[in-house]
Amino acid sequence: MKSSLLLATLLAVYRLALPGYHYEFPRDHFNHPEFQTEWWYYTGNLVSPQGHHFGFELTFFRQGVSQEPQPKPWGVNDVYLAHLALSDLDGGRFYHTERLNRSGPGFAGADLASGRIWNGNWQSTWRLASLTNGVFTNQQLQAVTDAFSLDLHVVSHKPPVIHGVNGVSQKARGPGRASHYISFTRLETNGTIILNGTRFEVTGTSWMDHEFFTHQLEPDQTGWDWFSIQLDDGSDLMLYRIRRRDGSADPYSSGTYVEPNGNAHHLTRNDFTLTPASTTGSRYPLAWAIEVPSLHLTLRATTLLPTQEFTGETPASPAYWEGAIRLAGTQTGVGYLEMTGYKKAVSF
Repeated sequence: MKSSLLLATLLAVYRLALPGYHYEFPRDHFNHPEFQTEWWYYTGNLVSPQGHHFGFELTFFRQGVSQEPQPKPWGVNDVYLAHLALSDLDGGRFYHTERLNRSGPGFAGADLASGRIWNGNWQSTWRLASLTNGVFTNQQLQAVTDAFSLDLHVVSHKPPVIHGVNGVSQKARGPGRASHYISFTRLETNGTIILNGTRFEVTGTSWMDHEFFTHQLEPDQTGWDWFSIQLDDGSDLMLYRIRRRDGSADPYSSGTYVEPNGNAHHLTRNDFTLTPASTTGSRYPLAWAIEVPSLHLTLRATTLLPTQEFTGETPASPAYWEGAIRLAGTQTGVGYLEMTGYKKAVSF
C-alpha cells in the first residue's frame, strides 16, 4: 500500500519513465527537470607512456526536491551532488571526494544551450557543433581537488546506446519502475592527471552513462552489481544484477551487448550469469565469473585495487564500491564495476 501511495504521489509531481519515449539528441544528453532523479556517470581506465595505470570516476547527480516555483536565484528545486575518484592502480591508493550544491547563480547544472554539465569547477563540456546523429567528437572532462586533478579529452565513434526495450530500462514490475538509460560505451580518452604534484600524460578508454527517472526499485530490491566492459575486439558489454533481500538475482536484471560497429542488442536476465567469487571485509565481491553463452563469452573480472569503496560524507551519499577491473577468459579487456546496497539498501 505504501509503495502504491508513493508512486501515485510521484506521478502527480514528476514524470515517470514509460515505454515509447521519443529520444532526441543532443537535447537528451542534458537536463530533464520533469523527472525526479538524474545522473551523468563517467568512468575509465587510463595508462601513462611509462605504464602507470589509473581508473577514474566523475559523476554528476541531480535530485528534484520541489516542482513549485522558487525565488531566483537561491530557491531550491533541485540539489546537485557530484562524486570524484581516482584509483592509482599501481600506487595502491584510492582518492575520492564529493560536493553538494544548489544551482543558485550558476553553481551547478546541466544545460543544452551552453553544452555543459557541472558542479563548481568540475565539469563536462560538449562541443555541440560536433554532434552528428547523436555522436559527439569532442568533449572535455575537468576536475580539481587538493590531491589530484583530471583534464581529459574524450571522443566517441559509436552512436549513443539506448538500453532496454521500447525506450525504457525496466527495473521492476509495473509502469514507471524504470529509467531512460543512455550510454556512450567506448570513449577514446587522452589528457592529463596530476597526482600529488606529479604530472601524468594518459590515454585509454572511458564510458559514460546517463539515466533519468522518477521511480525504479521495489522495497525488496536492495541494490545492484553493475558492469561496464570494453573488450579488446572493440565490443562492449553492460550487465547489471539487481539483488533481492533474499540474495537472489531479480528477474528484471538485464544488459546490452554493443558490437564494434555500434549495433546494440538487449540481453535479458536469462542471457547471462554473474557469479561472485571473493569478498572483502565489507562483503563486496571483488572477483566475478561472467558467462554470456549466446556470445560464447566466459570472463573473469578482477581488480588490482580492492579498496575502491566510495564512503559518502553526507546522508545523501551512501557507501558503495566503484572501481576499475580487468577481464580475462575467452576475451580480454577492461571495465568498471559498481556494487551498491551491501551496507544499506538503496532506495529510488
